[in-house]
Amino acid sequence: MYSEKVMDHFEHPRNVGEIENASGVGTVGNAKCGDIMRIYLDIDEQGIIRDVKFKTFGCGAAVATSSMATELVKGKSIQEAMEVTNKAVMEALDGLPPVKVHCSLLAEEAIHAALWDYAQKHGITIEGLEKPKSDIHEGEEEAEEEY
Repeated sequence: MYSEKVMDHFEHPRNVGEIENASGVGTVGNAKCGDIMRIYLDIDEQGIIRDVKFKTFGCGAAVATSSMATELVKGKSIQEAMEVTNKAVMEALDGLPPVKVHCSLLAEEAIHAALWDYAQKHGITIEGLEKPKSDIHEGEEEAEEEY
């Protein structure tokens, strides 16, 4: 069962679309479920995310987590955006069913991928940012084996 917030962000997603000449664009997917998420960032000279848009191909939870993730980073600094985790996205949506937690991971990774693209374009390093995986399914097996 989905929360009211998940349903609202699925039925009325915020920040859908593309940003032409975006400061950073991040695309991630999960081969296991077929979800693909692309996030566009417009970052000003002070490192503030002025605008953010997304395009997602996937289930309702993928659309809802994309929408919420864009809401959480809009108007924030790069460092504040780095602090937006999949857990923060899930909490902001009042939770997700366990089988849909990977959608919130996609949202976090898409933000990081867009920030990585921005950093590469500007020749800068963002503290704590690692090169993103193109498929978040990579490494899932290792994480599952640890439990």
